[in-house]
Amino acid sequence: MREIVLDTETTGLSPEEGHRIVEIGAVELHNHMPTGRTYHQYINPDRDMPAEAFAIHGISEDFLADKPRFAQIADAFLAFAGSAKLVIHNAAFDMRFLNAELRWCEKPQLPPGQALDTLEIARRRFPGAQNSLDALCRRFNVDNSAREKHGALLDSEILAEVYLELIGGRQPDFALSVVGGSSNGGSGEAWAPRPRSKPLPSRLSEEEANRHKAFVETLGDAPVWKS
Repeated sequence: MREIVLDTETTGLSPEEGHRIVEIGAVELHNHMPTGRTYHQYINPDRDMPAEAFAIHGISEDFLADKPRFAQIADAFLAFAGSAKLVIHNAAFDMRFLNAELRWCEKPQLPPGQALDTLEIARRRFPGAQNSLDALCRRFNVDNSAREKHGALLDSEILAEVYLELIGGRQPDFALSVVGGSSNGGSGEAWAPRPRSKPLPSRLSEEEANRHKAFVETLGDAPVWKS
């Protein structure tokens, strides 16, 4: 199963008010494991950068001046996304911007059902709690120390770790080696999961351990559990 963990940065809050995407970052997962393939692209929005947006992501008009327009990277982005599930925190925001940009350059829209909203998953799991990306990093001990400002690729890498925790924790790599090269429109690098800062506590209670030990004693002198 292929999934794309995705984030965008924009000039503001609403494409209907003329705001545009300025950065897309995405990380590919296969069977919930990172493949090392990423997509990263800065985009010239053909407009000014409001001070409020610059304060969030630090991307300036001057920096974006020589970057391609969305219409120039739309096909490459759609090819990377394909039909994979798009894992996004607060998916409605990013999907609204992505589909506005695609509509403006007469490209196919992304179906709403293609998005999986990690914010909604977090709200179901932790009702009433703070469920921002930073709050979830604290909850799951995910290292976000490099996140001084928002950045689409870094945030998608962090979200990939949070997503795996939200759905039950990272599983062993039964896919063995799912290898892929970087597939990005800009400067993506291979991504690998970081180790936990501290081990998860055992879920086996002392009573359960004692019951298991007593059961093994009933199996004779040479049960496989004593090997």
